[in-house]
Amino acid sequence: MKLYKISLVMFGAALLTTSCNDIDEQYPETGVLTKEQNQEINEIVPERAQATFQGMFSIMATPHRGLPGTANADRADDFGYVMAAFSLDLEGADMFMQNNNYNWFSVCGEYSSRNADYANPYIRYVIPYRQIGIINDVISGIDENTDNPDLLNQRAQAFAMRAYAYMALAPYFAFNYSHPDDPCIPILKADTDYGNNPRASVKEVWESIKEDLDYAVANLTADRTGKDQINVNVAYGLRARANLYMGNYAEAAADAEKAMQGFTPASQAEISVPAFCNLNEHNWIWGINVPTEMAQIDGSCTSSSWLSAFSGDGYAAATENVPTINRLLYNKIADTDIRKNWWLDENLHTPNWAGLTWTDPKTGASATGDEIAKFEIEELKAAFLPLNSVKFGMKSGVGSIINNNDFPLMRVEEMILIQVEGLAKSGNEARAKQILENFVKTYRDPAYSVEANLQQRGLSDEIWFQRRVELWGEGFFMFDCKRLGKPVVRTHGSGTTNQPAAFAFNIAATDGWLNMRFPQTEMDNNKGVVDNTGGQQPVAGQNPNLRDGVTD
Repeated sequence: MKLYKISLVMFGAALLTTSCNDIDEQYPETGVLTKEQNQEINEIVPERAQATFQGMFSIMATPHRGLPGTANADRADDFGYVMAAFSLDLEGADMFMQNNNYNWFSVCGEYSSRNADYANPYIRYVIPYRQIGIINDVISGIDENTDNPDLLNQRAQAFAMRAYAYMALAPYFAFNYSHPDDPCIPILKADTDYGNNPRASVKEVWESIKEDLDYAVANLTADRTGKDQINVNVAYGLRARANLYMGNYAEAAADAEKAMQGFTPASQAEISVPAFCNLNEHNWIWGINVPTEMAQIDGSCTSSSWLSAFSGDGYAAATENVPTINRLLYNKIADTDIRKNWWLDENLHTPNWAGLTWTDPKTGASATGDEIAKFEIEELKAAFLPLNSVKFGMKSGVGSIINNNDFPLMRVEEMILIQVEGLAKSGNEARAKQILENFVKTYRDPAYSVEANLQQRGLSDEIWFQRRVELWGEGFFMFDCKRLGKPVVRTHGSGTTNQPAAFAFNIAATDGWLNMRFPQTEMDNNKGVVDNTGGQQPVAGQNPNLRDGVTD
């Protein structure tokens, strides 16, 4: 495996919002199809609409590529929506990687990700908008009054996906919903002047998201061709997230309950081995499918390369960059909680890999269980470090060079925790406690008592604690941090954290540096955008006295 150190030069690119669909027909008279012509052709030839529709999903795991100066070269930190989720967790408090020359995500650890010319924030910004371009083609290409059930289903899925794309941006460019009039992000409409499209307000963006999800819920059923597509469960789940962010807590609880219908949490046995890598896991409501052929284009440019400790062709295992949990959170997890074994302990032990064996493909030497921690394979695997993650397994087997791990976008466990939070914050704490205790005690920690944990923290923080443990590595930390108005707390002072020294700082909840900056190319091409300001890049050791209510 050829590994590349991170480049010191970061590139941006012009924002593209047009469809990737290459089958659009052109009329000699006008040069392009009108909306009505598109709809007519799609009714006659549904396969045409299907091609654009499929592109709406395939882009989710596709590298952006094409950054100026790279000659369309692959980047190890460019793998679609999962890259954005990964970055958001690395900007949080609970997950980090080593501060070495192979960490392509060091911009997240150090918070230089606010640089308008850097590739990382540019990719995170452009992917949702590129997808919205495809989505708008799907929507405009299908008559809203069609009597073709397949086309109506595609249109409804597109509305839900558009909401998801905006939700991948909105929480990170503005403070939470308690600031409804603050500028958020641009909204792309059919009549939008892309050269002068100002930022819509927080309220306008989230109301637009909610409207799209209302349409999706009203027009989708439980049917779909696979869990990489959207059905009514997913639409309810997305609306539950939106309602949670907007403070509509009773509605969030009701939507979450509907989203989880037909799904059950992963059992203690099922999470007692590395998992979270296969779309067919029964607790997944929705996920990204990574076909083998896509993974083989460049295996190092995939989520498997970074999230799984068990890839035989990955940056994480080969360069001491296996995602690691912050000791502050790890030490709060009860020893009786099965999830604590998702990470190696201080002695490099976990019972979760007891039955796994890793073999050196060249020498035939192998290691099993705890032996894997110190097992080294030239250019493929370095020794592991304390508190490294083994949560994410390897779909194609330990040491596989096929990085085709799928990625969970929505699990039933998340919906349970949204239901709990929604109930608790809408006046039904008793019911919230009952559901929370039943979930954790049945599926995660047999010794769990909600009342005992409430001796350590309030109910709201207990729910956030459970979310931080359960959803670790799945991209939810900054979503929660921003909506809850919480600080990013990585350290309690000298010697309290295992974060690299350069990343060991805390950021106040009101610090303007928490808000993303717009890529320079977007500001150059869209004169209506006014960038975020405020705050400054954190420095090592700052704000050591900040606390978040969970790791106190």
